[in-house]
Amino acid sequence: MRLFFIEEENVMNARVHSVETFGLVDGPGVRFILFLHGCPFRCQFCHNPDTWASQKFEEWTPQQALDRALRFEPYWGKDGGITVSGGEPLVQIDFLLEFFKLAKAAGINTCIDTSGACFTREEPFFSKFEELMKYTDLLMVDIKEINDERHQVLTGVSNKRVLDMIQYLNDINKPIWIRHVLVPERSDFDEDLHALADYIDTLSNVKKVEVLPYHTLGVYKWKELNLEYKLEGIDPPTNERVENANKILHTDKYK
Repeated sequence: MRLFFIEEENVMNARVHSVETFGLVDGPGVRFILFLHGCPFRCQFCHNPDTWASQKFEEWTPQQALDRALRFEPYWGKDGGITVSGGEPLVQIDFLLEFFKLAKAAGINTCIDTSGACFTREEPFFSKFEELMKYTDLLMVDIKEINDERHQVLTGVSNKRVLDMIQYLNDINKPIWIRHVLVPERSDFDEDLHALADYIDTLSNVKKVEVLPYHTLGVYKWKELNLEYKLEGIDPPTNERVENANKILHTDKYK
């Protein structure tokens, strides 16, 4: 697929979808969240399909992004900082690397919210990713589905890159949070949740595990973009179902 790297003249500039200035659930503390365009996945539950290929974006340099973020630094406290999300932020790894260099030079905590969709050990990506990790404090990694066949149904792509990235992060002892979106009839099978729990138990760098219930708040975007919403008629999981997933994944171990 395309979308591993930006192909504009200046790859240091970011295609910015939006920002959230007071994020409370995308990393520790209060955070400035920068949402970038582009993603190789086509998740059936995506609430930001407008990040896939839209031409509606602002272009920022790394310094512009940092200047914008620093306006809100007084609210971050000792645990907060900057999170870059998407879309898939690693699509724009050149920008991300330069942005995080500036952020760390300013003493800011940095976090990447990623699906791992872009990860590869091939060059030039891998060397850039290795360097990026020097300036990254935490990664929030989405595991959409541990079963690869079901992952392909849900996202259109294999989960092999995702799991390879997690293995690499474990090898270098880089802290991660693991997130799993619980989608009825797609990613809420007990056997897969048990398999995911067993997989997480093999890792030594996991600091938190979260179950995120599927929601329909982004459905209107699919309609605006004239995209077929394949989860039409599927309701969000019940509180009981979410609690069951939390028990299987032992999320309380990581609180």
